[in-house]
Amino acid sequence: MEVKLDKRWPLDASLEQAWAVLSDIRATAACMPGAAITEQVDDTHYKGTVRTRIGPAQMQFGGEIEVKALDAATHSMQMLGKGADKAGSSASMDLAARLEPGQTPDTSVLAGTATVVVSGKLAQFGNRLLVPVSDAMLAQFADNFRAAAAAVAATATAAAAAGHAAEGTDAADAADTAKAASPAAATAPAPVRELNALALLWQVFKAWLAGLFGRKR
Repeated sequence: MEVKLDKRWPLDASLEQAWAVLSDIRATAACMPGAAITEQVDDTHYKGTVRTRIGPAQMQFGGEIEVKALDAATHSMQMLGKGADKAGSSASMDLAARLEPGQTPDTSVLAGTATVVVSGKLAQFGNRLLVPVSDAMLAQFADNFRAAAAAVAATATAAAAAGHAAEGTDAADAADTAKAASPAAATAPAPVRELNALALLWQVFKAWLAGLFGRKR
């Protein structure tokens, strides 16, 4: 079963600040709920896990990520992630993302298209469930990416302020100040949080209710 999604999200970060996150595969993967890269095989291939929680039960899926394209000139990337669980279900996501200028120099837009393919028990849920769940997952990804990009912007601002404050100090002190405020620290992967399937289903249910009552008006 195949699901296709096309989304756009505004970011409170400049094009270059957002690219600092998107071009870092580990940082980008960390924005996906429950996902973490555990091993780098070569320049374009990685191994990772996705943890999910349904009530008190926790499950872990193993998978692989292939970076198919990474273009600094167009601020775009394409990656393919696929994995399977021990029960025989499998899923893959072909994600193409690009950054576009925002309405102001300190804003940008993250645009992405994703093709999700599932098989096994996962396919039994059908499009009625898979489409909104996939949409909710990408929404969580966008929120995490937005926070990571904003952190880069905040760190860049702190670095600029530190540079002004360092004027008149000796070179060693200025270097230490700049290092402490380096934007690279903002792109470090956040602690892995498992994907909460019940929370996703609750979001889907709320969206369904909103659509139901909206149609009755």
